[in-house]
Amino acid sequence: MRIRDEGAAPPEGGGKRRSPVAPSARRLVRRLPALLIVGGLAFGMAAPAGYTAAPFFSAAPPTAAPLSSLRTTALTALAATLGEIWTVLYRGAAQDRRASVTEIVLVLAVSLLALGINRVVRHSGGHPAALREAAEAAQCAVLPTPPARLAGFAVAARYLGGRTAAGAGGDLYAVQETPHGVRLIVGDVRGKGLPAVVSAMTVLGAFREAADHEATLEAVANRLERALEREGERCDGPERSEHFATALLAEIPAGEPSVLRVLHRGHPFPLLLTPDGGLRELFPAEPGLPLGTGGMGSPPGRPAETFFPAGALLLCFTDGVTAARDLFGRCYHPPGRLRGGRFPDPDTLLDTLVEDITRHTGGEPADDVALLAVQRPMGE
Repeated sequence: MRIRDEGAAPPEGGGKRRSPVAPSARRLVRRLPALLIVGGLAFGMAAPAGYTAAPFFSAAPPTAAPLSSLRTTALTALAATLGEIWTVLYRGAAQDRRASVTEIVLVLAVSLLALGINRVVRHSGGHPAALREAAEAAQCAVLPTPPARLAGFAVAARYLGGRTAAGAGGDLYAVQETPHGVRLIVGDVRGKGLPAVVSAMTVLGAFREAADHEATLEAVANRLERALEREGERCDGPERSEHFATALLAEIPAGEPSVLRVLHRGHPFPLLLTPDGGLRELFPAEPGLPLGTGGMGSPPGRPAETFFPAGALLLCFTDGVTAARDLFGRCYHPPGRLRGGRFPDPDTLLDTLVEDITRHTGGEPADDVALLAVQRPMGE
């Protein structure tokens, strides 16, 4: 299915060279691996049952990879993997065995990826394009393809890297079946490059844990808030107050497939597309500020509950979609482009949307784009 074209491509940016990593970001990246491993060990020893230190250990190797030698990266990867294994053994019966094995495999996979990132960066001489590719590779590693079906719902996701030289952003998504129903997150942490990817790992790790254990979306958001606050406490200078992320949290309660709850934390509104071509923007009942800004004393937001029709598609996206511009500077407007379209499944919807965004911008959009779509099956 094609969506009408509204513009041509903007010209590509010039060839101006910039420093691939700012000095403050370079210092942060050099210190973070050791701090993350020590923090993971401390958290694993002190945290109650149901909590995991895996986000600490999985974040350490990718932060070492771009600015360290192969030997240092390998030692960081080894320390992170052994740290995760030791933490699992230390916690013993307090941990779910299947979840523990999954966490160890995740840390090992990210460690191997970090070694590959290090080789790419070293062989390229640290050019901006290589750093961007390394950051995108790390981001793709923490954004695995979700299952095509989850608790009876059809699911699809896409990640589209932007063309800016600053590197991959902190766009993120996750969807999982929990005791409380199907829960998902789509978000975007502040910044670019590997520091942003590390923050995205922190948010995703906290979400995967909180989604299983917390009874409400507000409680899940609070856990993510605390995770970002802990991440910010490990930073110095301006970065300490700049750890925040926009996020959209949603759930379809167990046994209630027609109910959809959505919590906005400074994120673009999702869309609900019905089989007859109808489209609704899901505006918040009470929006909250982005995650990580809880110190401002603002209300945390309240979920909005709406009807989820059979065959309908929930479409969530990051602001790279609405910021995509054509030759004349016009922003992409998803509701206007998608209204009236009939999409049989989430994959068709996302493939069509990616094609249309690419056509609108004349190539890659300037900013990264993350997309997640969930469809309620017919007859349920």
